[in-house]
Amino acid sequence: MLRFSVLFALFLLLSGQAFAQPLAKKVQEHHLKNGLTLLLVERHDSPTVAAYISFRVGSVNEDSRERGVAHLLEHMLFKGTKTLGTKNYQAEKPLLAKIETLGQRIDFLKNRPDTDPQQLKQLRTQLVRLQKEHRKLLIKDEFARIYAENGGVGYNAFTTKDQTTYLINLPANKLELWAAIESDRFQNAVLREFYTERDVVREERRRSYESNPDGMLYETLLATAYEVHPYRNPVIGWGSDIENLSLVETRNFLHKYYSPVNMVITLVGDFDSAAALELVTRYFGSMPPGVPVPPVVTREPPQDGERRTRIIFDTEPQLMMAYHKPTMPNRDDYAFDILMQVLGEGRTSRLYQSLIVDKQLATQVSVFGAPGSRYPNLMVIALTPRQSCSCVDVEDVVQAELAKLQNEPISAADLDKARKQIFTSILRSLRGNSGLARMLSSYEVLGGWRYLVDYEKQLNSITAEEVMAVAKKYLTTANRTVVSIGREGLK
Repeated sequence: MLRFSVLFALFLLLSGQAFAQPLAKKVQEHHLKNGLTLLLVERHDSPTVAAYISFRVGSVNEDSRERGVAHLLEHMLFKGTKTLGTKNYQAEKPLLAKIETLGQRIDFLKNRPDTDPQQLKQLRTQLVRLQKEHRKLLIKDEFARIYAENGGVGYNAFTTKDQTTYLINLPANKLELWAAIESDRFQNAVLREFYTERDVVREERRRSYESNPDGMLYETLLATAYEVHPYRNPVIGWGSDIENLSLVETRNFLHKYYSPVNMVITLVGDFDSAAALELVTRYFGSMPPGVPVPPVVTREPPQDGERRTRIIFDTEPQLMMAYHKPTMPNRDDYAFDILMQVLGEGRTSRLYQSLIVDKQLATQVSVFGAPGSRYPNLMVIALTPRQSCSCVDVEDVVQAELAKLQNEPISAADLDKARKQIFTSILRSLRGNSGLARMLSSYEVLGGWRYLVDYEKQLNSITAEEVMAVAKKYLTTANRTVVSIGREGLK
């Protein structure tokens, strides 16, 4: 799982040398006539460019009929276009239509109780035959091959609750190649191999969630902590969701949301900004604007009592505890950044020292925000007890540490240390072009990259009393969700 913390400093490292300049003066922001947002940061340390394309849409924007479609569409957009990924699109097109018609027929019949199993088997045999015939016309992984042959690295994509992003790092003199490929991808995508890729995603879910204790624990935590908000649903979708996603729904999701008004392009690296603006305008400026992604109107009601779930699974015990909290730009969220740093970030944190060093009750502990940042989220404490210890023992120590935060202001030294650790971690991650592009892209999608400009000022203004007040307000039993996993009989 990929998570974005709301952490950033006013200054960023612009080269390997020890100097910094204000972020606000280095980011150039442009808005094309069709609504596309372009962020540019020139960095001439190396002849490379990090190119990120993000869309303001993720799994949180799916409805009950299309859960998992954002993630599946991410897979599908690596399959090529009318010119890339095919030997002969005109010959391929009618075959794709036959495959879609047959696939729709199979999906319709497989959920009907009166369907003849033999008929269904024959239809699936026909689908396999058509897919085999179709593969003769494909050029597999052509996007990846072209990028690799031209020095591109890190070619990838990811889908989260709040956004979907496509990224590549490439030589600076290949920026026009990137623009040609990506503009073609989002205007002329062909969603080929849909039914085989849907099976791939279904297997991915089995491997990562249904047979993996870590994924199972996290998925159950979200489904327990959230009752109505779509943050409760896994990005990949539930098993039955994936099995019943249709090509029509996937194509509609693409056309509905993958449009310039929902698109953010971020370029960081060795280029001339005026030339980059002209390039992006030339390749992406003619795309129809589209319609903005509507906000999620569902609001999670306040939790009015502790929720507990126990998963019986053949694994060593693990435990997760979660507390509902506000998200950016609420001032309490800044206080949570300090609180989480003090509580569970690194070897000097309170939970690490107490659980792992002093009492030796756990082997791992971490504290993080999840599952997204666009809507109110959770502070999650994840713990792995030692083999001879129980989740109950570990939980008691955690509660004692939370009580200290509620009743005793953290010291001035601890407050200063937490701030420095936060800023150091951020600056370290931003040394490369990709780290900065990722951060700017993500925050622009979430509400605007300029939130980052005064982050240091806001974080430095948080007092120990505010951290204590936040702990008292949110870290309560009534606001807590606890999920554990392990063998039957273990506590």
